[in-house]
Amino acid sequence: MMASWLSNAERVVVVTGAGISTDSGIPDYRGPQGVWTKNPKAEKMSDISYYISDPEVRQLAWQSRVNSPAWTALPNEGHRTIVRMHEVGKLHALVTQNIDGLHQQSGVPHYKVIEVHGTIRQSVCWECGDKRDMLSVLERVRAGEIDPPCDLCGGILKSDTISFGQALIPEVIDAALRASEQADVLLAIGSTLSVSPANQVVPRARAAGARVGIINGQPTAMDQYAHAIHVGDIASSLRQLLSDAGLTDG
Repeated sequence: MMASWLSNAERVVVVTGAGISTDSGIPDYRGPQGVWTKNPKAEKMSDISYYISDPEVRQLAWQSRVNSPAWTALPNEGHRTIVRMHEVGKLHALVTQNIDGLHQQSGVPHYKVIEVHGTIRQSVCWECGDKRDMLSVLERVRAGEIDPPCDLCGGILKSDTISFGQALIPEVIDAALRASEQADVLLAIGSTLSVSPANQVVPRARAAGARVGIINGQPTAMDQYAHAIHVGDIASSLRQLLSDAGLTDG
């Protein structure tokens, strides 16, 4: 069913979550082996109130960033299937909840990627808003700064990601919702679709007339809006989908 939609589609919008990056060695958050499932305390590092108020949480967060598998991870087959959708002219937009930057690294043009939860690859000052390349800040951490302050104003630095308790950037979420309304097919891949407002792209797309397909390793919070659901391995499911749609390059 999804394959026939993909074959006939002109504007495919793909929505991705952490599940698409697990084959690259980046664990998800809420899955059976998820970061927060295995260590509930780790969730505090993603809560803006704890992060701003507690220096110990920030120190733990910086150590987590230094050791993040995102710095050595490479795009996997799941990422590459989305690149293929772009190459054949199907991909209208890619809305991702991921902060790892692997979609751009895989070859999806930056202008088609909407990062609703920001990116780990950049730092931002909580006070003055100055942004820097994250790797340069991590060098300071490795050199002994356990909670590096902003070079400009001395304020608190964090990754340029959206933490719990922090508002999404209106222009970014508006772009994601607008893209979903323009889709004739929306594919949600590797996400539990449990975080609002990013998950609202699914009902928004359906209300605008799009066919909605969900591919994930477990049921999601938005399954009721899908016209088709596939539960299983993400990379192999996407490979089969593209093959059935006649879009493979081999």
